[in-house]
Amino acid sequence: MYPNNDQRPDPDALLAQVQAQERRAARGKLRIYFGASAGVGKTYAMLTAARKLQADGHDVVVGIVETHGRSETASLLEGLDVLPLKTIDYRGKALTEFDIDAALARRPVLILIDELAHSNAPGSRHPKRWQDVEELLDAGIDVFTTLNVQHLESLNDVVGGITGIRVSETLPDTVFDEADEVVLVDIPADELLARLKVGKVYQAQHVERASRNFFRKGNLIALRELALRRTADRIEDDVQAYRIEKSINTVWKTDSALLACIGPHSGAEHVIRSTARLASQLNADWHVIYIETPQLQRLLPAQRERILRTLKLGESLGATTAILSGNDVALEIVNYARSQNFSKIILGRSLPTWPWHTPHLKRVAALAPDIDLTQLGLASSEPLQTAEESNAPGVALSLTQPPADEVESLSPRKQRQWHYVWATAASLLTAVIATPLLPYLDLANIVMLFLLTVVLIAVRFGRGPAVTATIVGVAAFDFFFVSPRFSFAVSDFQYVVTFAVMLVVGLITAHLTSGLRYQARVALHRESRSRALYEFARELSSALQTEQIFEITRTFIARTFRAQATLLLPDDAGLLQPPPLVVGELSRNSNRAVLDMGIAQWAFDHATAAGIGTDTLPGSHFFYLPLVAPMRTRGVLAIQPESRRWILIPEQRQQLDTFAVLAAIALERVHYIEVAQDALVRMESEMLRNSLLAALSHDLRTPLTSLVGLSESLARFKPPLASGQQALADALHNETLRMSNLVSNLLDMARIQSGEVKFNLQWQPFEEVVGSALRASQSFLGSHEVQTRLARDLPLIHIDAVLIERVLCNLLENATKYTPAGSRIVIAAEVSGQFLEVAVIDNGPGLPAGKEEAIFEKFTRGKRESSIPGVGLGLAICRAIVEAHGGAIRAGQAAGGGASIVFTLPLGTPPAMPDMDESEANIGNTHHD
Repeated sequence: MYPNNDQRPDPDALLAQVQAQERRAARGKLRIYFGASAGVGKTYAMLTAARKLQADGHDVVVGIVETHGRSETASLLEGLDVLPLKTIDYRGKALTEFDIDAALARRPVLILIDELAHSNAPGSRHPKRWQDVEELLDAGIDVFTTLNVQHLESLNDVVGGITGIRVSETLPDTVFDEADEVVLVDIPADELLARLKVGKVYQAQHVERASRNFFRKGNLIALRELALRRTADRIEDDVQAYRIEKSINTVWKTDSALLACIGPHSGAEHVIRSTARLASQLNADWHVIYIETPQLQRLLPAQRERILRTLKLGESLGATTAILSGNDVALEIVNYARSQNFSKIILGRSLPTWPWHTPHLKRVAALAPDIDLTQLGLASSEPLQTAEESNAPGVALSLTQPPADEVESLSPRKQRQWHYVWATAASLLTAVIATPLLPYLDLANIVMLFLLTVVLIAVRFGRGPAVTATIVGVAAFDFFFVSPRFSFAVSDFQYVVTFAVMLVVGLITAHLTSGLRYQARVALHRESRSRALYEFARELSSALQTEQIFEITRTFIARTFRAQATLLLPDDAGLLQPPPLVVGELSRNSNRAVLDMGIAQWAFDHATAAGIGTDTLPGSHFFYLPLVAPMRTRGVLAIQPESRRWILIPEQRQQLDTFAVLAAIALERVHYIEVAQDALVRMESEMLRNSLLAALSHDLRTPLTSLVGLSESLARFKPPLASGQQALADALHNETLRMSNLVSNLLDMARIQSGEVKFNLQWQPFEEVVGSALRASQSFLGSHEVQTRLARDLPLIHIDAVLIERVLCNLLENATKYTPAGSRIVIAAEVSGQFLEVAVIDNGPGLPAGKEEAIFEKFTRGKRESSIPGVGLGLAICRAIVEAHGGAIRAGQAAGGGASIVFTLPLGTPPAMPDMDESEANIGNTHHD
């Protein structure tokens, strides 16, 4: 059915496609209307498409659509079923959000969800709207939604660099990539600016500010380019998925990606550099591949190292590299190009050594006539030599002599010489064994014995010894078994044909058997790498301590790569700390190797590999690989290999990078386990402390209340006490009041932390709250001068008056504690935007430098050791109360010296007050009824 192997679809790809289709069959379909910025018409296009579907009889529901005051968009909502929004109470505010429960209960065929990257209000089921959409899709409901390019997580920093504005609402790129459809909604920048000026993007009061900041022509052009490129990338993935689904192996020239093919000849560097320049001119991706055949595996180590360095050069210039295994170079090139949809292949120029030799370029052209081929000329300084000549044993391709540890690797050549000896001996031994059997066996059966020997030699030693066994076998068959025997003369011409057939069959058998042997060895290596990664990941998954990760990583690297390794982990200051025992062990095992902590620290700080095989101190005996986790770099893996060359092999390096990533993720997981455990301990300690404070405060409040009453009665005793006794009674009363306030603070903080405080929110005039706070603070204000600077016509505030009064009392008490007697304290209040801003300012010594934020923490005081009473809870209570009202509090230095503590309260919309005539009319009507 498939005459050529390159036309057969990949079964793994087909299986993955079928599994993906099964998963998608149960899910709803997601269509994203994608644009460069607000105002391009995404919501309008979504509503237009939804109305057409509704007209065709589909069940369409509007979950949430933001019109932003655009009348044209709002008109499209008419006639559509709109779900009511859900109201969420957050810090006294009523916020509206999409009601996912109502959508699931309604279960329409299609639902419209605007602004996919929107952050939901606290208290919603999911923090992000795209998570709501995922739940709808899992329920089998189709979704239409909208998205701007700046909300993609991968482009967030790019957009921020272009516009100078960092967008906080983002979503993972996987949501965009996994959408079933992406519809690009695009208009030119000039047309969008014209829409902005006439108020079709934002309301009139926001147009001027938008045009000065985000909506500048340069920004819009750049965002438009990003949106077009991101859509093109997404469509490219769709094309590739469609080609796999439909088993399409022909190349579709939809992009300008380049495929460079290199061989063992000296012109490979020229191919790499020329392709890099061409890819830069075309702004295209490019790959570099090297096809390793069984013949190329017998190259000298210096020649193989040159090939690996050439591949590394391609990686440094931005290419994706790969080493492929196969017997037919041209066929492997074509298969790779078709599987990756490359429409352009670039090869270097080579000349045939023999007349019947066909250059790879011609074979690729014959196998893939639909692919564009480019042949590069030789570099001007490059000697004219063919690939076959460069493969000769006497030609040295390396610019430097191989290190001593690689000269030792030449010893396998001596072993291969013995393979030819064994092949010759096996054929002769077959002749000796078959000689006594000559009266019993036909000559054809004896030929089969020689061919069996050829197969066994090919399986055991490869192609070269098998060819030797074939030639020796033909000669031995002629000498020992063909008449006249014991001579190489042939009496019958038919034996010449027998010899020829025997030789050809032996050579073909040797070739096929050695090829299968080579492919089996490659498959074994791949399976070994996969098994090593699986076992390493499995062991790391159960590690709960850093020491376990350390030991597992060392063991697997030593077993997989035959290299010694150690993990270098940083301290709190970010300095790597070497484990002394491991470093000593490495030094004892190798007198020439010394672990350089300076190189390791550089690799850690720059998150870049250093040492062997890199551009940073390549003469080092170690390879330093940083362990880069998703959040930060977790350490450095220092590796001392037995051979310097193995780190250049791309497969080895990729596997090692995977090991490093797994180890880094395991270290990060263990770190966050420790963080979670510490947080749990702190939470439990905090809960225990709050419970203890609440219990003590509650038990102390009753006797303290009695003491306050008794001390007050004693101070007002009739007849009056003597002057000395009166002073003691007043002092006792003041200290009792202070202790009562301290216990009240402890109890209030415990209640706030436990969530037991219930707010009694009422619309209150702020002037009355200030007056109540001043009256309650008379006992500790003393000789301090208090001034109020309240703006006229302050609006009503929706607050719990008792708690806000407590805030003012605590701020006044804090000011009196840290200012000398007679100091001035000012309470100021004015409207600032949508908030009421209240400030308590004194002219004392001011706040300690650097503690403007710390003073609001629990049990934190302005001075660690001081005679000033208190435990540091007053300002913490103030922050808790203000933030619970939806405001904020901050501290700083006053303009004229002293401290300034400012807090804000949201204004809201006070209820309308009925005028007198309407009230009287209502009363009169009621009386009449």
